[in-house]
Amino acid sequence: MAKYMSMEHLRYVLFDVMEGEQLFKFERFQDHDKDSMNIFFDSIKDFSDQELYPCFREMDEQPAHYDNGKIVVHPALEKILPQTGELGLVAAPFDYEDGGLQMPLTFHTAAMFIAEAANNNVPGYPGLTGGAANLIATFGSKVLKEQYVPNMLTQEWGGTMCLTEPQAGSSLSDITTTATPSENGSYKIKGQKIFISGGDHEYSSNIIHLVLARIDGAPAGTKGISLFVVPKKRINGDTLENNDVLTAGDFQKMGQRGYCTTHLVFGENDDCQGWLLGEANFGLKYMFQMMNGARIAVGRSGVAISTAAYYASLQYANERPQGRRLTNTGQKDLSQGQTLIINHPDVRRMLFLQKAVAEGSLALMLQTALYHDLHMVSEGAEKEKYYFLEELLTPILKTYPAEMGQTSVSNGLQILGGYGFCSEFVLQQYHRDIRIMSLYEGTTGIQSLDLLGRKVTMKGGKAMMLIGQEMGATINEANTYDELKPYAKKLSEQMHLTTKVVGFLTGFAQKGEFERFLSDATLFMDFFGTIVLGWQWLKLATAAKKALVTGDKTQTEEFFESQIHTMKFFFKYEIPKTAGLAQSMMDTEVLTLKEEKELIL
Repeated sequence: MAKYMSMEHLRYVLFDVMEGEQLFKFERFQDHDKDSMNIFFDSIKDFSDQELYPCFREMDEQPAHYDNGKIVVHPALEKILPQTGELGLVAAPFDYEDGGLQMPLTFHTAAMFIAEAANNNVPGYPGLTGGAANLIATFGSKVLKEQYVPNMLTQEWGGTMCLTEPQAGSSLSDITTTATPSENGSYKIKGQKIFISGGDHEYSSNIIHLVLARIDGAPAGTKGISLFVVPKKRINGDTLENNDVLTAGDFQKMGQRGYCTTHLVFGENDDCQGWLLGEANFGLKYMFQMMNGARIAVGRSGVAISTAAYYASLQYANERPQGRRLTNTGQKDLSQGQTLIINHPDVRRMLFLQKAVAEGSLALMLQTALYHDLHMVSEGAEKEKYYFLEELLTPILKTYPAEMGQTSVSNGLQILGGYGFCSEFVLQQYHRDIRIMSLYEGTTGIQSLDLLGRKVTMKGGKAMMLIGQEMGATINEANTYDELKPYAKKLSEQMHLTTKVVGFLTGFAQKGEFERFLSDATLFMDFFGTIVLGWQWLKLATAAKKALVTGDKTQTEEFFESQIHTMKFFFKYEIPKTAGLAQSMMDTEVLTLKEEKELIL
């Protein structure tokens, strides 16, 4: 079977770089340890090898589709979905009292990454089910929790989040789905939702939709949005009955074709019942909890796909002979046989870029999840610290693996040459699959507005100060090794450049010129995301250097040296891009704002 991820590298980042074992000292996670987590990971890897990876190509070739009022998905999901429940992929991070395992999100995210690298069509189903169940467990009444959460944690029932409407898109203040109170305490739900991932299929006996809607008479805009539990089939005693949730169609996509995306109609026959989750008019606040989790999951998807594409490219480069290496005279020695393409410098450059993006993004993913867990178990100032750090990194995690993942996979296609463009080889599928990641759960533009407009400025720049302290700690540790000092210096210079750029841009916000302040937010995302990845690579290299100096035998010497080499690659080829981005952002000429004088586009 082809390799799609490295368990050795995952464990290195999780335990040696992030020191994930620190979480087990907290009471919430004290029932777990390194050995039990490794057993869990091995079970997920076996499941991924035996069930997920073998049908990955088939799910693309036999896509989910709409047929006679229902969604038809690949038959392998009939076996796979219950197994995800049995393995704990839904329940793991939930509280014991809700039927979960109280596993740290860091380790659950790592497990989902393994599965997603094997087959990115599948983990979205249990992922959304878990997200929906978590909102019900957090904000729902005792009755709602008892009715829905247990069956969702086993994946017998699925779950979704229903935000987007045809006329509103990402502008949630413009949603028109209505909720009218009924005498029995429920609400009559009426409206349409589009782009609903996992919205309908035959292998869940019920699907629980979390629907944003506006109660009759509610305030306009986002302040008047409430959240409702709307099952496809409502509970009537010991039976289930249809709840007037109609699947009107599906969306055929260029990638992730095995992961269904539906158009749902609620209340076509005026008989769709929903139950208010939490308080009225707080729906968007509640939904953002699920959306933040979903953004971390989308980032994880980008990491997983770019990782699997890297290993597919690496395998091809190690097997494909073509051309000959140049001799010291600059000529090819035709008496020698063809060399493998992995020996050509430009192919190696592209492979190192793929490695740098995939492994650096994996570190960012686990770093963000670790901050989430530390926020959950900390108190006082420490709790606030980790909250700000998680908030700052979440839009970067959502965006960097998606955007640079596209570049990375595209490099993989280039390595394969003409074969990369052929359906016989898997790179073209990864290329199509990863493209959606910059659109899911808020486009790159939306994430960039969030990063610069909210996260950088919140509480007077507190998050930026804290991330600076985290980077500073890494720089100090790296400076203890002569080999790493030049790169520690470069990261320090990037931090100073960031301060300069942020000061320039926030000056417009202070003058009330908010559109100008945010006009280059996407450039800032690219700029700061690259610096954050540089920080992660310096962490990876510092841990590797420490292992070499101390004689650590958990990995081979070649493994540790490769980490250091890839860090150097990232600092040579990627970090210099920030200078050009900074120059563009601090240029006083404004070219993208809508002016009174109409210009032709």
